[in-house]
Amino acid sequence: MSTITVRRSTIHFVLGNANHFSRDLITWYSRHRRAMPWRVPLATLPDPYHVLVSELMLQQTQVVTVIPYFHRFIAEFPTIAHLADADEQRVLRLWQGLGYYSRARNLQRAARAVVEGFNGHIPREVDALLTLPGVGRYTAGAIASLAFDARAPIVDGNVARVLCRIDKITSDPRERTTLQAIWKRAEALLPETRPGDFNSGLMELGATICTPRTPQCLICPVANHCEAREAGLQETIPLIRKAKATPIIQRQVWCIKWENRWLIEQRPPTGRWAGMWQFVTIDPAAIQNISRHVGIKLTRRKSLGTIRHALTHRRYEFDVQVTGAASDGGKVSGDRRWINLEAIDAYPLPRPHVRIARMLDDLP
Repeated sequence: MSTITVRRSTIHFVLGNANHFSRDLITWYSRHRRAMPWRVPLATLPDPYHVLVSELMLQQTQVVTVIPYFHRFIAEFPTIAHLADADEQRVLRLWQGLGYYSRARNLQRAARAVVEGFNGHIPREVDALLTLPGVGRYTAGAIASLAFDARAPIVDGNVARVLCRIDKITSDPRERTTLQAIWKRAEALLPETRPGDFNSGLMELGATICTPRTPQCLICPVANHCEAREAGLQETIPLIRKAKATPIIQRQVWCIKWENRWLIEQRPPTGRWAGMWQFVTIDPAAIQNISRHVGIKLTRRKSLGTIRHALTHRRYEFDVQVTGAASDGGKVSGDRRWINLEAIDAYPLPRPHVRIARMLDDLP
């Protein structure tokens, strides 16, 4: 038995035989793993490109949500070269609804880096993978171990929770020193054979059995290795921080119609929803005269109500107004254009504006 002290908390490594732990976990994973389109039969290795795409999509997104997006994405961009050559607007359109759109741009940048710097072959080594845009320590370890069966550790939220309970870690896993210790533990536990299946097993266990609330210890394949369960602390480990209040951001959305077309605008190339399209959206505290803002004389006005949209660290309330335009305003600027609603599917829109487009389509 070994012990690591983290600040005032002590992490006890009392697994006993690590080989038994990895054996039990891999055996369970082999029998009970969920079917996913990026997974292949056991004893074979998946396409590294499929692993890269799936791992970027799965960041802060549930598997059930990702699966249809993965199918459409791979159908449109079957190889990393296709993705590297694609128009960014098309990439964002296929990502529409997944959120965290910087992942889509980073994925395409990573594809271009692989084509330009690695002759189109995703690198096998963690250090080389870490040079790719959007690829951090976890994603690099996932690609190296899952696609190439390399002994590379991974720690995501599921893995951190499993290891915190196995070793009865009572300090906050988001604290730097605790997280560093968890990474060392994940590396020490890696078996010499089937490290990719071991890592997949840890993630699968955290997603399906060792869940944040009400872990299913009675059917856990490694319950006899778990110190938190032995101490009756499995439901209080890991430490849960109190949620911070999320600010509410007020915006007005102006749906401006001229004849049978609507005015849309492209968002700036950086920031939230970068490069995507939306109906004219303003901060009402900063802009009081919408006609002057768009340079078009507006006529009637009607409220469509309020759209609420929650993100991880903030919430939006969009006050949606419908108004007519006296003319098309002549030549609109390059970041604005008039379109028919039938053509809106060609444009990547943030989810609130997809909802607004549907509301407009239902208008008499």
